[in-house]
Amino acid sequence: MKEKNKIKKKNKDKYELRKQMLFKLMQEKMYVPMKEKELAVMLQVSKKDREELHKILEELLKEGRIELSKRGRYSVADDPEPEISTVVGTYEKSKNHYGFVIPDNSRLTRDIFIPVERSMGAVDGHKVVVEITDQGSKYKSPEGRITEILGHENDPGVDILSIIKGYDLPVEFSEKVLKQAEKVPDKVSASDISGRLDLRDLRMVTIDSEDAKDLDDAVSVYKDGEDYVLGVHIADVTHYVQEHSALDKEALKRGTSVYLVDRVLPMLPHRLSNGICSLNGNVDRLALSCIMTFDKSGRLLKHEIAESVINTDRRMTYTAVNGIIEEHDSELMEEYSELVPMFLLMKELADILSKKRRKRGAIDFDLPETRITLDDSGRPVDIGPYERNSATRLIEEFMLAANETIAEHFCSKGIPFVYRIHENPEQDKIGKLELFIRNFGYNLKVKKDEVHPGEIQKLLEKIKGTPQEALISSLALRSMQRARYSTECAGHFGLACRYYCHFTSPIRRYPDLQIHRIIKESLHGKLKDERIAHYNKILNDVAKRSSSRERIAEEAERETDKLKKVEYMQEHLGEVFEGVISGVTAWGIYVELPNTVEGLVHISKIEGDYFIFDENKYELRGERTNRRYVLGQNVRVRVSSVDMALRVVDFVLDR
Repeated sequence: MKEKNKIKKKNKDKYELRKQMLFKLMQEKMYVPMKEKELAVMLQVSKKDREELHKILEELLKEGRIELSKRGRYSVADDPEPEISTVVGTYEKSKNHYGFVIPDNSRLTRDIFIPVERSMGAVDGHKVVVEITDQGSKYKSPEGRITEILGHENDPGVDILSIIKGYDLPVEFSEKVLKQAEKVPDKVSASDISGRLDLRDLRMVTIDSEDAKDLDDAVSVYKDGEDYVLGVHIADVTHYVQEHSALDKEALKRGTSVYLVDRVLPMLPHRLSNGICSLNGNVDRLALSCIMTFDKSGRLLKHEIAESVINTDRRMTYTAVNGIIEEHDSELMEEYSELVPMFLLMKELADILSKKRRKRGAIDFDLPETRITLDDSGRPVDIGPYERNSATRLIEEFMLAANETIAEHFCSKGIPFVYRIHENPEQDKIGKLELFIRNFGYNLKVKKDEVHPGEIQKLLEKIKGTPQEALISSLALRSMQRARYSTECAGHFGLACRYYCHFTSPIRRYPDLQIHRIIKESLHGKLKDERIAHYNKILNDVAKRSSSRERIAEEAERETDKLKKVEYMQEHLGEVFEGVISGVTAWGIYVELPNTVEGLVHISKIEGDYFIFDENKYELRGERTNRRYVLGQNVRVRVSSVDMALRVVDFVLDR
């Protein structure tokens, strides 16, 4: 009898665990509302266990924790469908002279009814934009009219265009904005130069990627005795984009340039961003210069902020500069012989500044970004990490120095400004991180429920080169808050500094453009009571709007990357790859490949055991075999399937 009770209790525990696992699955951001059959397929529920799945779903419905849509899809009850005015989706024509649009947004679980007279002649497979005319009800589908046909879902570029429209990202500039841009001169005039600091004889360069077209920052370095004089010269965009103008309003509305996998949606028209506002080589350009003098320990001795006129000597690339300062490539050193001494000085200063920044505790998450190469038809032909090198780090150090110097200068003046802030991590997340790393013999010093960024940087240095590096780095990054714009000078946790702003990219970020305007007014003594009141009135909205537009841009960029990654892996079905476990959940493990593609190994596809999820250790553990899968673990996987609609890649473990 005791043995029977044990078995009964064990079965009950398994049932409750499966119930909790299913509910957790639906709570995840990645979850797409599914029908019962789809859940069974995804969870690899055997036919004999389908009745148990149905019973679990019924119980969760009765408990009010989940809900069932009219289309028979299950989702968390407290996560209502968003009501939006326009929807992007795929048109399906019915035989009965009407059609439906299946939304791309997986949170929209109901198809949209389209009367034939409102279909614009769309055919099966057309990607369309729909204006919702009737939100519908519990018993009636939403209704809409097609306002734009983007093209067939298989046409080149339509996939990305659908994402652009789905995020409501502006593509074209209005005629009014373009006309205003056309009036901007092609060349710097004598009257523009008048009264500016003339730096045209100062040796300086731009250093960017090979494909960059909007060059908004130039740098110069020379020695003054034992001291280094660093000049960061930023395009004076506000000279051409006046406050309240059509150009300014459009830039504020967009907030940022959006860098998608196959195109750029610029904040400003190309006539400005690639023309008069781009610091092209050997032409006069207007700039805002921050000239800083550092001693040999990296201490800032003095600085000057000035409106300037510059003329860059060369348009350099990261590859070429890295070849000079790291590889001492003889051909490159000969080609750029007149600039080599300056590049070597730049490397010296960048190393000094980096050492000083690390000493104060700044965190350096050296995580590679994704580089995706497309062919002429928009198909991905290569995917891999975009590696930073000494040249990219050099420019990062110089931009950080300028951003800090500008922020401290204007914070000390107490005038309205827009800062870039990064708040302290939440206590519970740091607590979980501290608890987890103890398993590996590491610890974080936490005082009064707060941690200094230097403690996290020390941890990253300790784990460098160890098997746990990827695991702990990933968790440390996840414990951080999101940086944002604010009118409060609240400091930057990740950089371990009290003062920080975005000053260096006014072509592609509105906050930079906004503070340039304030800086120039301050330089000219025009920040009187009336203007201060004006900025106090508008800057909170500028900061909030810019933070919001930045998040939308990041999401759209990630979505296009995911789309092309899935499309790329479609050509590699059945192939085996080495990877690292990048996520552990109750329903399986996420594995990231060296090319940055991430996919899921579903728990049902890990054969030979029943697995238990330990959320405190981020671990799946076999109940019978004690086999474990944890973050950072190396595994071999085979690509089993891809889903273009959901943009997911499925792996199975390869033995």
